[in-house]
Amino acid sequence: MVSKTGRTFAQAKVNLALRILGRNADGYHSIETVFLRLELADSIVVRLTERARSLRCESMAGADPESNLGFRAATLFAAERGWPRGFEIDIEKHIPIGGGLGGGSADAAAVLRILNTLAPQPVSAERLLGMAAQLGSDVPFLTSGYLMALATGRGEIMTPLPPLPARKLVLLAPSREMSTADAYARVAATRGTYQPRSKTLTAEMFRSWDTVARHSVNEFEPLVGDEIPEIRSWLEVGARLGILTRLSGSGSTVFMVDTGTKDSLQAAIASLALDADATVIRTSTAASVVPVEILD
Repeated sequence: MVSKTGRTFAQAKVNLALRILGRNADGYHSIETVFLRLELADSIVVRLTERARSLRCESMAGADPESNLGFRAATLFAAERGWPRGFEIDIEKHIPIGGGLGGGSADAAAVLRILNTLAPQPVSAERLLGMAAQLGSDVPFLTSGYLMALATGRGEIMTPLPPLPARKLVLLAPSREMSTADAYARVAATRGTYQPRSKTLTAEMFRSWDTVARHSVNEFEPLVGDEIPEIRSWLEVGARLGILTRLSGSGSTVFMVDTGTKDSLQAAIASLALDADATVIRTSTAASVVPVEILD
C-alpha cells in the first residue's frame, strides 16, 4: 500500500554570520554564511491526490498558491520525477513572514522531504539538495540533515559544523517586513561595481558560543537598520549589554542569544523600545532535525 499523507515541522534558521562576496552573471549573489537551525517551526502536511494541486495557509489567505515556495517545491518535484500527479499542501505558519528566518524556504524544504519520503522511488540526498538549490539560498540547508553548517556559493555548497550547545533565543520582529529582493537591491545600490571578495569564515570561528560572539557578522545590518530604525536600536542595546545580537539573513528579525546568565534575555527585552506591533518569540536552537511522519 502506498502512503498518501506525510507531515513534518519546517524548522526556522538564523544566520550566525552572513557576508556578501559578489554578484554573479545571472544576477544572484555569492555569499558565505553560517546557518543554525531553530526549534521554531511551521507545521506542514502534504496529501497526494489524483490530479488536483492546492495549498491552504490561513496566514496567506488570498495569495496566489503558485507564488508560494512550498507549492513551487511540490511542482518542481513532480516535474523532475513525473510524480505525484496531484498534491494538497496544508501550512500552519508560526515563523514570521519576511523576517529572515527562512520561513518560506523551510516550508519548501519540508515539502521536498515529505514527497521524497512518500515517493515509490525516492531520489538520493544529493539530487534532493539539487532540487532545493533551484528554489532559494536557504532551501538546501533546511532540506539537509544538518543542525549547523558553513555555506558558500548561493548557500548550496555546505560544510556541516558540530552543533553548538543548546541555547535559548529571543526573536524580535518589527511590524515592517523587508523582502530578500529589496535587501539585495540595497546592497547593489551601495556596492556599485562589485569587486570579488575573499571568503574569511572558518569552522574554527564557530566552535563555541564565545568564538561565535567574536566572529558573528551580518553585512545587511547597516542597510536594513537605515530603513527600519528600531532594528538599529535593538542591535545597539544587545551590544551594550554584551548579548550576542544579530540580524538574521536579509530580513527584519533580530535574534538575541541567552548568555547563560540568569534572566539575561529578560533584562535585555526590558531594555528595548518595543512598539505594540512588534513580535517577540521565545525559542531555542534545535536539538535535531524533525523527521517526516507518515500519517496513512
